[in-house]
Amino acid sequence: MPQGGIDEGEEPWPAALRELEEETGIAPKHVEQLACSPNVHRYKLPDELVGKVWTEQWIGQAQTWFLARFLGSDSDVNLATKHPEFRAWQWAEPARLPDLIVPFKRDLYREVLEAFAHYL
Repeated sequence: MPQGGIDEGEEPWPAALRELEEETGIAPKHVEQLACSPNVHRYKLPDELVGKVWTEQWIGQAQTWFLARFLGSDSDVNLATKHPEFRAWQWAEPARLPDLIVPFKRDLYREVLEAFAHYL
């Protein structure tokens, strides 16, 4: 579930594609947008992580989520990117996603899954 910021002047979907490629090596040609969540989803870092997870003074994020179909093959995933962010990847059933993420993001993942439930 790659995530990241939007650069100045960048639109959300192109930003999502850029982040996906930066973090997983998946080229935009291997992704088809199915939906955009109608809501902005937010999370807050636990107090013990503020200033430690990120060097900036961010305390959380407001996120726009997209549901996309992967059109490539497993060989199109390459975590050995310029600035690696992941050690491993796996396909998982959507219902398992909240259990696979850090506890402070679980409610956000549940909200996102609910937003896309009729597609899943």
